[in-house]
Amino acid sequence: MNLSDVPQLKYIDADNFFLLSGPCAIEGEDMALRIAEKIVKITDDLQIPYIFKGSFKKANRSRIDSFTGIGDEKALKILKKVSDTFHIPTVTDIHEISDAAMAAEYVDVLQIPAFLVRQTDLVVAAAQTGKVINLKKGQFMSPEAMKHAVQKVKDSGNDKAWITDRGTMFGYQDMIVDFRGIPTMRQYAPTILDVTHSLQQPNQTSGVTGGRPDMIETIARAGIVNNVDGLFIETHFDPANAKSDGANMLHLDHLEGLLRHLVAIRKTVTAF
Repeated sequence: MNLSDVPQLKYIDADNFFLLSGPCAIEGEDMALRIAEKIVKITDDLQIPYIFKGSFKKANRSRIDSFTGIGDEKALKILKKVSDTFHIPTVTDIHEISDAAMAAEYVDVLQIPAFLVRQTDLVVAAAQTGKVINLKKGQFMSPEAMKHAVQKVKDSGNDKAWITDRGTMFGYQDMIVDFRGIPTMRQYAPTILDVTHSLQQPNQTSGVTGGRPDMIETIARAGIVNNVDGLFIETHFDPANAKSDGANMLHLDHLEGLLRHLVAIRKTVTAF
């Protein structure tokens, strides 16, 4: 795995997992900078390679009145300001072919959402920007099927692909992580575990996705033990009032303690 493909990514020689973390959606400049500042401090202390995550828009919503964003260009400029202020890379989702080139002007990693990872034109458009492409495994896909998504990126002239597991649909309202898939997907590309989305409980009758944030540490620990290359954790200083995915996000105050535990586990695992 070559983390040097990501501009401004620090501590790549620290033999640690890397982290994609931030709010689900960019709600404004102040909140983005506040969250980034806290995570940068923690990851600098623990020498964790860190990429700030924030969606510039949310296209996959249960209801038409759900929050979708503050405006594409406005949110992307905030992501760029986060990067420039703290000298860190950033990642955001894209949903349409036209998003790829636009978002690539502002961020370092383009993420393909799980529901869209089989959309060939979208994956190709992302790959052709030359950015690192983070492919989220579809909730409906096997780990083995992700080799084809990775191959689409490579066939487009880009060898910088990652895979992120965000759980598999189990019935209508729950997600399950099959940890047998991690070594399988690592054969194809560096593999990340999306801890918080794996704990979503979608399709609630209210039209607002639920979640199990009390299980975040359980899932994260299991990921580290099973040698994931990176972790994806959405966090917010006020999850109850976050405009997207608040029900499964980690409170920002709890992130440092969690990461300290995970770094200690990582050191134990790599000692064998």
